[in-house]
Amino acid sequence: MSSVWGKILHDLRNPLFRQGYALMANTVVTGVLGMGYWLLAARLYSPEEFGRGQAVITAMRLFASLTALGFVGALARFLPVAGRRTPELALRGYGLAAATGGVAALGFLLTLPMWGKTYSVLSGFWPGLFFLASVLVWAVFTLQDVVLTGLRRATFVPLNNLVFGIVKMGLLVALAGALPSGGIFVSWVIPTALALIPVNWLIFAVVVPRHVEKSNAEQEPPRLREIGRFLAGDFPGTLSILGIVYLVPVVVATQVGEATFGRFSMAHTLASMIELLAMNMAVSLTVEGSFDRAKLAENCRRALRRAFMIVTPIIAVAILAAPLILTVFGSAFAAEGTTLLRLMSLAVLPRVLIEVYLSALRAQSRARTLATVQIGLAVLVLVSTVALFPYAGVNAVGYGLLFSELLVAVLIFGNLRKILKFGETRTPVVTQGSSGAA
Repeated sequence: MSSVWGKILHDLRNPLFRQGYALMANTVVTGVLGMGYWLLAARLYSPEEFGRGQAVITAMRLFASLTALGFVGALARFLPVAGRRTPELALRGYGLAAATGGVAALGFLLTLPMWGKTYSVLSGFWPGLFFLASVLVWAVFTLQDVVLTGLRRATFVPLNNLVFGIVKMGLLVALAGALPSGGIFVSWVIPTALALIPVNWLIFAVVVPRHVEKSNAEQEPPRLREIGRFLAGDFPGTLSILGIVYLVPVVVATQVGEATFGRFSMAHTLASMIELLAMNMAVSLTVEGSFDRAKLAENCRRALRRAFMIVTPIIAVAILAAPLILTVFGSAFAAEGTTLLRLMSLAVLPRVLIEVYLSALRAQSRARTLATVQIGLAVLVLVSTVALFPYAGVNAVGYGLLFSELLVAVLIFGNLRKILKFGETRTPVVTQGSSGAA
């Protein structure tokens, strides 16, 4: 035990692991508090309201993330080297994410009858306005954690989400009697809006000035044109991946009843948290790869080893104990969600390889290859899910993910091996703005 603790302490001196562990800790905090939140919601609200709350929150996150998560790769890639343009880059990200998310949400509200009965709760001026505001808030909330990570301050992220999660649970309980219809969504949005104030004060009053001060004065910040070229390649691919994360559940919500969607969504949420653990180390890899290209291959090998070491036992537990985990929320959750949770958990293993490969490509600004891999994965998942849904129901999501991610992992494995071995016999030659950028 002491040797393990010693190894962890040694790892924390390495920015790659310190950032990665902080983001993984954030996922654990978010996951534990999230389970507590939804457990309380299942006990305090009706099955229909539980499913409706899940569906509305999923839709909000979909529209807020259309651009916000599309900027994750670009901010992780360019914030470390933005120098004096750091605050400008962060604020542009906030503004564009909020604006495009708001436009998409407005289009959703104007076509609400097309999205099924579940979303009829948003009809009317005030519910629609509240939903629109929530999309703007969530867009900024999503990116503020990315900004902290890009500036090597990911250790603040789990603390922020710990406070957010506790306040959210308290408000959920408080609104159970006063607002039995809509209380889940309101309890989610209000703490999110409140969290923006202290976190962004920390970013722009403390973290950003220190980062700018430490930046190399002779280093030329990335130009908007260079960032634009990167986004032109990375954003379409990232948008495709968002289709897997958020659009698939929204589509499922239009095909099944509210109570069924609530049970599907719980298994989907738990499996997505395990997948997020795999992605955390990959985001840290992009940041460190931008700071120091020469160590990219070494950091890729380290990230792969640590990611597999951490997620493999968690996946094993999820597969073996899936019925017990879901029974906590009710026997119906276990009956309808066990297979889905097992399939999605197993799919995380090939996803580790894919995410490390994508992060290495971002660090090298190889945006065209990024887009090809991401769009290909998204098309495979969406097509296989739709094709299997009439036969497997909600489990089609799990089968589609597992098949698609295994196939893509096999296809990219040869190129990933080249990246892992790069630098063993020669020095990397990819530099910022090289011809490898799209």
